Amino acid sequence: MIIRKSPREIEKMAATGALVAETIAHVGGLLRPGVTTDELDAAAGAFIREHGGIPTSEGYKGYPKAICISPNDVVVHGIPDAFVVSEGDLVTIDVGVTLDGYIADSAYTFGVGEIEPEAQRLLDVAQEALAAGIAEAVVDNRVGDVSHAVQTVVEAAGFSVIRSLVGHGVGRYYHEDPHIPNFGEPGRGPRLSEGMTIAIEPMITAGGSDVLVMDDGWTIRTTDGSMSAHFEHTVAITPDGPRILTPRVGVPGGVEV
Repeated sequence: MIIRKSPREIEKMAATGALVAETIAHVGGLLRPGVTTDELDAAAGAFIREHGGIPTSEGYKGYPKAICISPNDVVVHGIPDAFVVSEGDLVTIDVGVTLDGYIADSAYTFGVGEIEPEAQRLLDVAQEALAAGIAEAVVDNRVGDVSHAVQTVVEAAGFSVIRSLVGHGVGRYYHEDPHIPNFGEPGRGPRLSEGMTIAIEPMITAGGSDVLVMDDGWTIRTTDGSMSAHFEHTVAITPDGPRILTPRVGVPGGVEV
């Protein structure tokens, strides 16, 4: 069941989304060679709580940490641990926050220091794909229009979308209907209508699209070891077009994507 939100509820989600964006920027400011993902997670959890929020991922279906941190070939759901960040790494910071009963969700993949040109191209294309998907998130379009826009950008660049992982509705609950795949046919799937709030999140790789769930039950890696990138925004469908509820602050790429 798709849960549509009132204007008041969307404003509450926007307040949550602002804290999500601030958390990503805060963690990004601490991201440097030598820091561990455990240290970054502790900083994220403290920051969220200091600002009145709750880390939504913590305890969600048994997830043990405040946020997900996914380096290099880890696509999503990386569990922060003793992993030491190095120059040239790609590190995804994926943050969900609950504030005043409403959830927002966003992710951003950072390049650490000097990264390879192809890694930078991967990041650029993933952000372009997110922007293309958001542009299709308008009243009376369908989920397939969003999905197809993402797929077109990614595959035109020679990269792959992960077909087994999807975006989702979000609001009172972390994962609501509908699913938002990163591939598909335009004009197909649920119709987008005013008040829907969805997490659009291209998850792409420099290699193939196959992934493997590790023994911890959470960490998802590319099977071929290729680098991955993951960018995500929570977006509201409004009569005036898509509204990004998690606009970027203090990270490369500005406020749009």
